[in-house]
Amino acid sequence: MKVSPHLTFNGNCEEAIKVYEKAFNAKATYCQYKDTPPTEAYQPAPGTENLVMHGTINIGSGAIMFADSTPDRRTNFGNGITVCVELANTESIKAAFEVLKQGGQVSVEPQETFWSKCFCALEDKFGVNWMITLVMG
Repeated sequence: MKVSPHLTFNGNCEEAIKVYEKAFNAKATYCQYKDTPPTEAYQPAPGTENLVMHGTINIGSGAIMFADSTPDRRTNFGNGITVCVELANTESIKAAFEVLKQGGQVSVEPQETFWSKCFCALEDKFGVNWMITLVMG
């Protein structure tokens, strides 16, 4: 079994994808609404042509999925949800932190804690909350 968070953006998903690819040194796969062939049951909404319909970025053995909301359905990130990522080494954590903090708000700089040799927390410029730590166990 696997659980993957799904993040929904308001028209800036493609920008977020580029940031997350750089932060986690990973390549995302995604399609835009314009790539989806219309059918009788599905017609892309006007104004969605350049929005991301679905995307995935694999980070280690996990994945984060994402999309843009349609113009008629705005989304808001809340402070009750945080994406937690476990990375293999301190250098990877610090590199991801440096990318994600640009335009965001840092809660915890990368540091050793009683539960991890390296841990950090922040909200990125898109409003997504992150906790990044060394692989546990």
